[in-house]
Amino acid sequence: MNDLLQMLKEITEASGVSGYEKEIREVVKKYLRDYASLEEDRLGSLIFKKEGQNPYPKVMLAAHMDEIGFMVKSITTNGYIKFLPLGGWWDQVLLSQRVVIHTQKGPVIGVIGSKPPHILTEEERKKVVEKKDMYIDVGAKSEEEALNMGIRPGDPITPKSDFTIMNNPDLLIAKAWDDRVGCALMIEIIKELKSINHPNTVFGVATVQEEVGLRGAVTSSYVINPDVAIVLESDIATDMPGTEEEKKVFLGKGPSIILYDATMIPNINLRRIFIETAEKLNISIQFSALEKGGTDGGRIHIHAKGVPSIVIGVPARYIHSHTSIINIQDFLNAKRLILEVIKRLDKEIVENL
Repeated sequence: MNDLLQMLKEITEASGVSGYEKEIREVVKKYLRDYASLEEDRLGSLIFKKEGQNPYPKVMLAAHMDEIGFMVKSITTNGYIKFLPLGGWWDQVLLSQRVVIHTQKGPVIGVIGSKPPHILTEEERKKVVEKKDMYIDVGAKSEEEALNMGIRPGDPITPKSDFTIMNNPDLLIAKAWDDRVGCALMIEIIKELKSINHPNTVFGVATVQEEVGLRGAVTSSYVINPDVAIVLESDIATDMPGTEEEKKVFLGKGPSIILYDATMIPNINLRRIFIETAEKLNISIQFSALEKGGTDGGRIHIHAKGVPSIVIGVPARYIHSHTSIINIQDFLNAKRLILEVIKRLDKEIVENL
């Protein structure tokens, strides 16, 4: 496994649901501590500063560390774990999935319980089980036994899913591509900038608590006061059965520019620069629009007097579930594209965005 794949494995397998990003924070710091100076805000976001030829403009690269997951709500008298979602889950993807409860005594493996079809009533067969009715089986026979394992209300819970290279070696399965793919992009870009002259100062920001309200984007923007922002995200790949043909975003057809989401419309001139740069580099790009949901850009672009911003996505299938898939070529092309744009973002261009 090469260095890039090893980093992707570590960064996706690290735990870090919203508000509990300690483990993934350490992984990100490990990979960037030798390439940029580090500052942390009081909410937990990591801010890596890479100085270029000029202190201004200040370019913010933002990617969120937190993944969707759960929190222990309570323990039943017979040892089952009731839980709360952290982030947006579709009930239908949860039953029979393995999870890890992170306790003070260490990790506890469990499975979200599911009735076998043999004992379902006709009425139950017609309904999707709601999260409020689900539970996690950790093998405990009583509340006391679960407590002895170290489980307490408030403990974070993450999906259990291993990083896997598919038969097509460009396709990579992992949990948390939303948004560890953005974190990995930020890491690779900051590392590359060490040997590149760029007419600005770049701040690589690994934000916290995006999945529960874009919170780290707010606090880190106050620390930086950016002049321009590029949000690094996973985009929703729709190249599978059951999606509308005209809304397709494909794996392997390049990074995407998100034209619209429920929280932000990108800066038109910045969008034009990305499109022109992609054409110059002969990089295929895709366009998408998200009618629901948003990104850290939703908070960054309205910071202070306003920050010209754009969201660049790496398409991923099946996000907000235990397993999602990306194409590494989309990742590499996103890196090439963003690096080239950063080299163009001098004071004059940014002032005219």
